[in-house]
Amino acid sequence: MARVALIKGPRKLETVYQAVELAGGFKQISKHHLRALIKVNFISTKTYETGVTTDPLVVEGLIRSAQKVFDQVLVVESDASMTDADKPCEITGIKDICHETNTRFLNLRREKDRLKLRIPDGETLTQIKVPRIVVESAIINAAKLKTHRSTGVSLGLKNMFGLLPDKMKFKFHFRNISKVIVDVNTVLSPDFTIVDGFYALEGPGPTSGTPVKMNVLIAGRDVVAVDATACRLMGVDPEEIYHIKRAYEKGFGEISEERIDLIGSSINEIKRHFKRS
Repeated sequence: MARVALIKGPRKLETVYQAVELAGGFKQISKHHLRALIKVNFISTKTYETGVTTDPLVVEGLIRSAQKVFDQVLVVESDASMTDADKPCEITGIKDICHETNTRFLNLRREKDRLKLRIPDGETLTQIKVPRIVVESAIINAAKLKTHRSTGVSLGLKNMFGLLPDKMKFKFHFRNISKVIVDVNTVLSPDFTIVDGFYALEGPGPTSGTPVKMNVLIAGRDVVAVDATACRLMGVDPEEIYHIKRAYEKGFGEISEERIDLIGSSINEIKRHFKRS
């Protein structure tokens, strides 16, 4: 069984802390890693209330929770084709949070010490090259609750794609982006995933659409189970999303409701059918 916390609550730090604790917390993860990287979603300079980028309040809650058990905590993102990660870090308010919590923001594209990871039984890739620090740290995956014109949804598994330090990520779309997502998660598995749905996004996505104030957080250590739960919350069948179903088939996590121990709110209480392109 995979434990997933589904929390409906006000946009406050206490709601973030509740989601983290109900999902199992970070203490067990810290036994295997001294350092944690909080991977945010900075595909755009749009601020949190648009539903496009990770809420700084969620990031603050994760930082403060992680600092209790890890020796070092960093917030990370890499440049996207449309924007440099440093710009949304400042505009969205994450830079201020990092300053207040004495936390460093790291743009992964600038990390020159990289490792080549071979992908066994790859969908479309045979290998990827990533910063060494990514491989040697715990990954706390701070994703968004939103739709995506190419992949159906953009949740935890999709957010891991952003760990690739390439600036021109659009090139991966020519390799079938859904398959690329599976390949990345084959060798880079998050230790903890939280999907920020304080403000979600419906429509074409991942940067255009209509913000939806959901006031929900979905969290857990099993990224497939978290994504499957988030899909059901959005009125989407997770088995219709290629990268989620394929990740399940490859044994990365649970997809069936019967195999997910859902704690907190019920899906039916807050379910909404998201508009998609």
